[in-house]
Amino acid sequence: MSRARADEEEYWHSSKFRAFTFDDEDDELSQLKESKRAVNSLRDIVDDDDDDLERVSWSGEPVGSISWSIRETASSSTSSLEGQDSSLQKGSSSYAAFPKQASSYSLSSLFKGRNKLPSFQSLSDALSDTGVKNYAPELRRPKAEYKDYSSDWSPKDTVIRMQRGKVCSLERFRSLQDKLVLLDEAVAGHDGNVITAVLIFLKRTLRREILFRELEVRQVALCHLIYFLKETGEQKLLLDLLRFLDRTEEVALSQYREHLNIQDVEKRREFLKGCIGLPFSAEDASHIQDHYTLLERQIIIEANDRHLETAGQSEIFRKYPRKASILNMPLVTTLFYSCFYHYTEAEGMFSSPTNLKKTFKIPDKQYVLTALAARAKLRAWEDVDALFTTKNWLGYTKKKAPIGFHRVVEILQRNNAPVQVLQEYVRLVEDVETRLNLATKYKCHDVVIETYKDLKDRIQLTAYKCKVERGSAEEEKINSILNN
Repeated sequence: MSRARADEEEYWHSSKFRAFTFDDEDDELSQLKESKRAVNSLRDIVDDDDDDLERVSWSGEPVGSISWSIRETASSSTSSLEGQDSSLQKGSSSYAAFPKQASSYSLSSLFKGRNKLPSFQSLSDALSDTGVKNYAPELRRPKAEYKDYSSDWSPKDTVIRMQRGKVCSLERFRSLQDKLVLLDEAVAGHDGNVITAVLIFLKRTLRREILFRELEVRQVALCHLIYFLKETGEQKLLLDLLRFLDRTEEVALSQYREHLNIQDVEKRREFLKGCIGLPFSAEDASHIQDHYTLLERQIIIEANDRHLETAGQSEIFRKYPRKASILNMPLVTTLFYSCFYHYTEAEGMFSSPTNLKKTFKIPDKQYVLTALAARAKLRAWEDVDALFTTKNWLGYTKKKAPIGFHRVVEILQRNNAPVQVLQEYVRLVEDVETRLNLATKYKCHDVVIETYKDLKDRIQLTAYKCKVERGSAEEEKINSILNN
C-alpha cells in the first residue's frame, strides 16, 4: 500500500504541469534554452553529412568545380530525368528529412530540383536559393541572321545591299578583277555613297599606280575620288593623282589653295610669290599675280594706318576708328576702305583709290559704286557731286553716271541723304515713269510737279494737290501752274 502511494506521488511530481510560482519567468528562460538545445540536437541527427567533408558528384569530381560545371552544362538536357530516377531509388528517407540550411550544392537539389519539395523547404532555404544558377547550353542563332556577313554575295548583290543600307564586308573581294567588277557595279548603280565607299576600300587595298591607272578609264569614279580627296583634305594624294593624269593646271590650282591654311601674313605673301611660277592658264596667272600684289599693298597700308591711328595724327581715324584689319580682304573691300580713309590722296600713293583702280584695272561701274557708297556714308555730298560731274571738250560741265541715276538715288537714300540732294539726282533720271515713281516714293514734290507740268497732265496735277500740305509752297506752286 505504501509502495502504491509512493508511485502515485512520483507520478504527480514527474508531471509537466506544475503549480504557479513566482519564479515562472526564470523557468520560461530555461525552457527556451532547452528548446534551442533540442533543435540543435535534431539538426545533428538530420544532417548526416559533415560540413568538413567535400561533396562529390556521381563521377567522383567535386561539385561546383569547372570540369563538373562543363559536364553538367553539356548534359543538362538528360540529367533531369536521371536525377528523378536516382532520387526515387534513394528511398523515402530523403523526403522525410529536412533540407540543409547552409548548403548551396547537394545531391537532392541538383538531381531532383530545389522546388520538388515545397512543403519541406524552410524560409532560410528560400532566401538562400538565389545564389544557385541553372546552367543550360546556349542556343545558336539561326543561319539567316548571319547572311549579312556571308561570303557568298556577288559584287552586284553586295552593291544592292549597300544601297539598302545593310552592312556588307568588302574584304572578301581580294583579287583585282573582283574589285574592279565591284567598282563597275557601284558606278552602274548611280549611288554616290556606294561609289565613295567602294573607292575608299580600293584606296586602302590597292597601290596608287594601279588605282590611278584603272580610274583613268573610269571617269565617273575618278571624279568622285577627286571630289572626295578635296573634301577630306588629302592634298598629297590629290596632287599625285592629278600629276599622273597630266592635269598641270589643276595641280597648280590645288597647290594654290594651300594659301588658305596659312595664317601668318608674311608667310602667305611668300607662298603666293612662289605660286606665280606654277603652270596656270593665262587668265589664272593674272589673278595670282593680282592676289600677290594686293596682299603686298595691304601689308603696307595696314602698317601705315595702324601707326597713324595709334599716334592720333589723322582726324578721320579719330572720328571714325577702324573696325577691322584690312589684311586678306577682297579687292572691293580694299577699294571701299581706300575711298573711306584715303579718298583725297594723290595717285602715286599705294593707298590712293585711283592708284588701286589703275593697278588692278577696276571697271568704272565698280569704282563709282564703291566710291559713292563710301562718300555717302561719310555724308560728303560735295565728293558725291564731283564723282558724277564731267567736262566736255568745250569746257561745259555735265553730270554722267555709268551705273544709272536711279541706282544713285537708291544708294543716297539708304545713307539718309537730304531731300535737296535726292531731288537733284531724281531729276537726272531719264525714264519719266521711273522718275515719277522715285519722286513719289521719296517725297520729292518739286520733281513730281515739274514732271506733270512738262507732260501737261492737269488731271494728275490736280490729284497730286491733295497729297501735299495745305498752305505749303508746293500747293501754291501747283495752283500757279493750274491757273496759267
